[in-house]
Amino acid sequence: MPDVHALLSASSSKRWLHCPPSVRLEEGFPNESSVYAEEGTFAHEVCEYKVRKYLHERVTRPQSEEYYTEEIDQITDVYYEFVVGVIEAMKRNGPDPLVLVEERVDYSHIAPSGFGTADMLIVGMDEDGKGLLHVCDFKTGKGVFVDCDHNSQMMLYAIGALHAYGYIYPIEKVRMTIIQPRLDNISTFECSRKELEEWGESIRPTAKLAYEGKGEQSPGDWCRFCRAKPVCRACAEEALSLAREEFLDLDAGALSDDPAGPDLTRGDLPVFKQPGLVPISELSAILPMLNRISSWIESVFSYVSAEAINHAIPVPGYKVVEGRSKRIFTDTDAVVETAIQNGYTDLYKQQLITLTEFEKMMGKKRFTELLGEYVAKPPGKLTLVPEDDPRAPVDLNHAMDDFEALE
Repeated sequence: MPDVHALLSASSSKRWLHCPPSVRLEEGFPNESSVYAEEGTFAHEVCEYKVRKYLHERVTRPQSEEYYTEEIDQITDVYYEFVVGVIEAMKRNGPDPLVLVEERVDYSHIAPSGFGTADMLIVGMDEDGKGLLHVCDFKTGKGVFVDCDHNSQMMLYAIGALHAYGYIYPIEKVRMTIIQPRLDNISTFECSRKELEEWGESIRPTAKLAYEGKGEQSPGDWCRFCRAKPVCRACAEEALSLAREEFLDLDAGALSDDPAGPDLTRGDLPVFKQPGLVPISELSAILPMLNRISSWIESVFSYVSAEAINHAIPVPGYKVVEGRSKRIFTDTDAVVETAIQNGYTDLYKQQLITLTEFEKMMGKKRFTELLGEYVAKPPGKLTLVPEDDPRAPVDLNHAMDDFEALE
């Protein structure tokens, strides 16, 4: 997979479309990886391997002792099966489609120096015999539900694909799908070629502002992965403003500018807007703001901690200490040999192979015949999400019965 990223990348487009200066503001911060990003990269490599193998290409299976798990195998299978289904359907609709895996697309005619890598581009015919471009994108995340409806990342990939292949193939419709297996999310958005191209023209001025580092800073949920967030003044002002507005009476509270107001150094307490208990109806209105505030707080603490630990920058009122650690064996072979020589032989645990490993060993059909009656899928963990999340709500009366039975 290519590891070069454009300044105006498709993956960060939601951010630079809402906050154009963010592109240049985060340039001075290192693009550090994380275990989640590394796991995502490996999962994409597995997806690529499975699809290319289906296409009869010579490929080597990706290897990773750290990230190759049963779950990774399962979620990449979901992506693989969806993509293969799209390809096979297009084959039935007309001539064999053009299939491009991990294809770099260029949309610099819309966004200066803009390019990205689409997980999957499929160009062929739809059910009505019309030219169709289908863009597929795999997401490993399980923290944020990603909707495909007018998703700017997907639309930029599609614009880049149209720019490259729209003159060769009679594309009339564009279909975009996000496959996010960990949230049972397969989200599809479709529009005409004309609608997509008109949208591309509409964002051209904003893309120019972003490339030049101009425009107004605008904090929002798109700040989540912005590297400048910990020191962004707009984010700080918004978070503190939300905290003041929602929780404190500024005329009489601790944050008041009135010199006669409460003095926290003497132990005075802030005066909250409403005494007593806050009802759910009011708390629910605050929830979206809490996510933004907590995200900002987490990013600030992470940034300051990294500066202190990695660059020895002093932080007044704080110090760097060594955390707890676990004991480890330095030489496992020597440990085993010494233990056996001294009469200790019960050194290993045996564990049943996983359900997925059984299925791969037997094949899906044979697995279902032999072991299907012993397979169950218990209900997933209940979680509270915003109302616009497309997943169906749970019938809580029946759900509680199910969970009690499991316990």
